[in-house]
Amino acid sequence: MKISDLPATPLAALRKGGVIPAHPLALDADRRLDERRQRALSRYYLDAGSIGLAVAVHTTQFEIRDHGLLEPVLSLAAEEANAHASTPFLVAGAVGKTEQAVREAELARSKGYHAVLLSLAAMRDASVDELIAHCRAVADVIPVVGFYLQTAVGGQPLPYAFWRRFAEIENVVAIKMAPFNRYRTLDVVRAVIDARAEDRITLYTGNDDHIVSDLMTKFTFMRDGAPVSVRIKGGLLGHWSVWTRKAVELLEEIHERPDSRSASEWLEFDARTTDANGVLFDVANDFAGCIACLHEVLRRQGLLEGTWCLNPDETMGPGQMEELERICRDYPELNDDAFVAANVERWLTA
Repeated sequence: MKISDLPATPLAALRKGGVIPAHPLALDADRRLDERRQRALSRYYLDAGSIGLAVAVHTTQFEIRDHGLLEPVLSLAAEEANAHASTPFLVAGAVGKTEQAVREAELARSKGYHAVLLSLAAMRDASVDELIAHCRAVADVIPVVGFYLQTAVGGQPLPYAFWRRFAEIENVVAIKMAPFNRYRTLDVVRAVIDARAEDRITLYTGNDDHIVSDLMTKFTFMRDGAPVSVRIKGGLLGHWSVWTRKAVELLEEIHERPDSRSASEWLEFDARTTDANGVLFDVANDFAGCIACLHEVLRRQGLLEGTWCLNPDETMGPGQMEELERICRDYPELNDDAFVAANVERWLTA
């Protein structure tokens, strides 16, 4: 499947830019898939205004592949997306070395997904040539969203030379930049411009520590003696798996009313968002409690029954609950509790 084969409506939404939450995994107390709540999460994100869903990614827990849950969670999200009026853009995570990644890409395509978010974590020791061959093999199956994953959670530094060649792959539709590093983020943006791929590749932030500033910045580099500018159009974020309606409102404000706040006010809002993310992602404990804390927010809203992860040892970090109480108290403007409260029963019973 090529980019030209994608349906016009979800592709246009991706190009314009929007909110794509990284979809969590709903489990019951026995750590089995809770299908009702898994569906409710998808309904929440789509009703909140997300333009798509990212499934089988880090926030969904990579261990789903070891528990026979990859196909079920892909199917549930696809079914909810197909039932929704918005025609969302569906992204499936693809991991592993080439054989596994191609197999997962083929599964995603069979389930109606539009692209795969391609993790290179399993290719840590590969050369640039080997990485590009790997990416081309997956892109031969389905459009690819490139993924620059931060080193703290399994990613590896990827040089400008890699991104320059990656951007030349015709079936790359977007790149999620999540190195949590400004220098490496700039490498990706410059590579896309130098490859003359800025009209084909839509840039999305995954830098959860820099969300607002990423979305507000115009990136300009010289090409053939003339300036070329691009913007990061949206976010594919674990951070946006909670308080999603507020994320949608934020992005709408940035797209449609960027002058609604002064530059200093936007920077202040960026700092508050980063502080909240530091708590949600458990930066104090090297991200150990990230998924469990996102589950805790969703549990408080009634979307999840508990914070259980597939790995019983994956829980909130020391002091993280107290810090969550702090950001909920200090930044009430960031949460969408009222929106969820008004709709949660419908999402759970529809």
